[in-house]
Amino acid sequence: MLELAAVTAAAALAGFLDAIVGGGGLVLVPALFSAFPAAAPATLFGTNKTAAVWGTAWATGQYARRVTLDWVILAPAAVAALAGSACGAWAVTHVPGEGLRRALPFVLLGVLAYTLVRKDLGHVHAPRLGRRAALAVACAIGVVLGFYDGFFGPGTGSFLVFLLVRLLGYDFLHASAGAKLINTATNLAAIGMFAATGHVWWRVAAVMAVANVAGSLLGTRLALKHGSRFVRAVFIVVVGALILRTGYDAFLR
Repeated sequence: MLELAAVTAAAALAGFLDAIVGGGGLVLVPALFSAFPAAAPATLFGTNKTAAVWGTAWATGQYARRVTLDWVILAPAAVAALAGSACGAWAVTHVPGEGLRRALPFVLLGVLAYTLVRKDLGHVHAPRLGRRAALAVACAIGVVLGFYDGFFGPGTGSFLVFLLVRLLGYDFLHASAGAKLINTATNLAAIGMFAATGHVWWRVAAVMAVANVAGSLLGTRLALKHGSRFVRAVFIVVVGALILRTGYDAFLR
């Protein structure tokens, strides 16, 4: 009972972070491993995805009501991300991920440094590409980060936000909204794989999902109220935390 209460609280905080800029896995995955140390990792990952997808989908709906989403660009990107995630989930059973695990902290460090140096990055929503080019770039982002999410996963939401800002010219608020849509698709693909192999605790996931949606509601409201500067600030904090976490996992554990 105490274990369920702990992971439920973690799910609420994860939903809050995910709704703003991603990074909820920083909170929820370690909480699951701490609460259920004897469980199979695949089961904990599957339960995490099954709970988190509800908050991400809820946030997508909330953003769509207040922020103009370019569905013609983002919907195909989400489909591409779903396909990429399925391929990544298949690849993880055949290809070791050790090299990626060690490279990830340095990639995140580059993202953080670029964001800090470019102080105006993501403050103004000014899509810079033509329709065809934007569609091609968005689908490429979806495929690559969908594959990454299915294969490995940490920081997917933050990478999505960064690339939508950097490559498509979105501000942080619009990028966060678009990232939620794409991340929902990658989560659904992963859930399909985990569910098919019996690696989901459905009752635990259901309780966590309610808390995740509650946290998501609060995070979305704060992001919409305070705008791109607030989202950018949270993005910097989350990416910094991801660097510390992934660096520890890669080199010290």
